[in-house]
Amino acid sequence: MAEISVVLPSVLQPLAGGQSVLTTPADGAVTVGRLLDSVTGTYPVLARRLRDETGALRRYVNIYVNGEEVRRLRGLDTEVSAGQEVLIIQSVAGG
Repeated sequence: MAEISVVLPSVLQPLAGGQSVLTTPADGAVTVGRLLDSVTGTYPVLARRLRDETGALRRYVNIYVNGEEVRRLRGLDTEVSAGQEVLIIQSVAGG
């Protein structure tokens, strides 16, 4: 079975048990939303850091599929297939 990998930035790795990459089996294409559900299922704190109460991406979280930001594609409905790289970037704000 093929897998889809999600690469996490170092700031989020402690919320995923210290892992830098989370993988999930993929039998065909899945949406980014379902992918996030799958890889964060055992990491509820990570899930809350990525999405708000309504399930929408938090504004400081950017997800890229093959280098394309999903908000410029179909958002959480963007499809991902095995072998594609999914990268999560958390913006750092300061003042």
